[in-house]
Amino acid sequence: MQYLHTMVRVRDLQKSLDFYCGALGLVESSRAENEKGKYTLVFLAAPADSASAQTSRAPLLELTHNWDGESETFGGGRNFGHLAYRVADIYAACQKLAERGVVINRPPRDGRMAFVRSPDGISVELLQAGDPLPPAEPWQTMPNTGEW
Repeated sequence: MQYLHTMVRVRDLQKSLDFYCGALGLVESSRAENEKGKYTLVFLAAPADSASAQTSRAPLLELTHNWDGESETFGGGRNFGHLAYRVADIYAACQKLAERGVVINRPPRDGRMAFVRSPDGISVELLQAGDPLPPAEPWQTMPNTGEW
């Protein structure tokens, strides 16, 4: 068995790409548009996995955009759990996201873990690579915001 990808439906493809690529830093690996089915699939990889994504060896995130916008499968975005990514510096990652207007729902108070949400409400966990970083402000005293 080989893990291939996680698929999430998105309402606004450009907003989602701005979040996943622009803010989170994922890299577009491939794209397929289906005129007959009226949908677009965009596959994204973490930067460290982008080279192996071309050979289908890296786990991918599949964004599925139905052109008609009518999808009964949007149900809060967290019903499947969450996406998780390891980052080199959790404070720098959260700062970059915050600067792009992304709400840090669960700040990295412990120097190890944070949660944000995509434009479609998908919960995204960020985990510090290696040992947790020492607690630091403003993160250490920042309260949770909304659901994560």
